[in-house]
Amino acid sequence: MTELERCRGEYLNHLAVERNLAANTIAAYERDLRAYLAFLGERGTRRPDDVMCRDVEDFVAAKRADHAADASVNRALSAVKGFHRFMVREGLSSVNPTATLRVPKMGDHLPDVISIEAAERLLDQVFPATAAGMRDRAVLEVLYGCGLRASELCGLDVNEVYLDEGFVRVMGKGSKERLVPLVGTARRVLGTYLAEARSELFSHARSASASAAVFLNMRGTRLSRQSVHAICERYGRVVGIEGLHPHTLRHSFATHMLAGGADLRALQEILGHADIATTQIYTHVDRTQLREVYLAAHPRA
Repeated sequence: MTELERCRGEYLNHLAVERNLAANTIAAYERDLRAYLAFLGERGTRRPDDVMCRDVEDFVAAKRADHAADASVNRALSAVKGFHRFMVREGLSSVNPTATLRVPKMGDHLPDVISIEAAERLLDQVFPATAAGMRDRAVLEVLYGCGLRASELCGLDVNEVYLDEGFVRVMGKGSKERLVPLVGTARRVLGTYLAEARSELFSHARSASASAAVFLNMRGTRLSRQSVHAICERYGRVVGIEGLHPHTLRHSFATHMLAGGADLRALQEILGHADIATTQIYTHVDRTQLREVYLAAHPRA
């Protein structure tokens, strides 16, 4: 193990223990830093103090040459900058080659949303009269009805669903817990799934304690994010929504809530955003839709 690899392990441990970052975030940083150290290794660079600013710039250029998305390049650069700051702060390195590098600001990419009418087509379609079909309907209803991330939905346990009280307890990013309202159709459909279908899926589990998860696969274990993605794409395609993503349903939930008069601060709490600026992007989406309505309707537009 090289000195840089040892430092990487200490940095990732710092992110997990001291900064309490989400497991998915840490996994992404680990992938970025593994690629970064492999790039440095090809140049024969194995000690922190041997890394030069040009090395970092070339690493970023190589990612761009591989047609990596801007968001991926920026995340990798953020991981590298944080890594070098950590090494200097902990006395593992005497120089920070990234000190003068800046992570470019991303453009205002408005999130993908579907219309209320499209959401109704998606959720009102005929689902298979099977345990899996009931589960799939509940997955879509909860994603759109509660605005959950796919990882949050997959992480739900049965004891975190309070049907009578009308809310679910969600573990979000950074292991931050929040309560999310569960009402209307989402509450009814989830209740039906739990009462009539989950036990059939759970019967396929090899162990009685295999999973406390709400949403189970055909093996009786916790549904994966990949499976949730596949469910969204499959049922979206049936009603003419190509490439439907779980996050599109979360974005649509937020946009439709604001359009219906929801308070921005309340929506921030429901979505689990640490910064209200993240929530405010949905006001931009709403204004964009208003402009499109205006252009389509005004005779002089």
